[in-house]
Amino acid sequence: MEKIDCIELAHFSNEHVEVLNSFELPENQSQFTSLPNKFWEVTEGQHRIVILHDNEPVGFFLLHSTKRVKDYSDNQNAMLLTSLSLNHAKQGKGYAKQGMLLLREFVTTQFPTCDEIALAVNHKNIAAQQLYVKVGFTDTGNRKIGPKGEQFIMKLSLL
Repeated sequence: MEKIDCIELAHFSNEHVEVLNSFELPENQSQFTSLPNKFWEVTEGQHRIVILHDNEPVGFFLLHSTKRVKDYSDNQNAMLLTSLSLNHAKQGKGYAKQGMLLLREFVTTQFPTCDEIALAVNHKNIAAQQLYVKVGFTDTGNRKIGPKGEQFIMKLSLL
């Protein structure tokens, strides 16, 4: 587990379920992501990652090493980041940024063959786009059409 100011990334554990179940998002955010309680069952190649503050879950996302990655990156060593959410009650404290700043070291430690993280962010989700740019993601110039419209494909090189 990597740490910045009491923030760490950790693999999901059953001890996180109760707090993750309490996560709430306003509609203007929930339209772009999924709450953690949608992911109690995952398939092989999906990894549930929890953002912890003082050992309390404040955020959640999935890392994929499934065939789905090919829709977002030509890099066979890439992983896909999806469903990033930060509990509404814990927003505005920098936890999402700190968690994403830990991503590079966490992934290189936990998934040593991975050398790139790809993601898709909705063109209307300005706050998420700004977060991803601040932590080192770059726009690939590629676009996908998702359920809520155009999505920008971004990547974070781990090399």
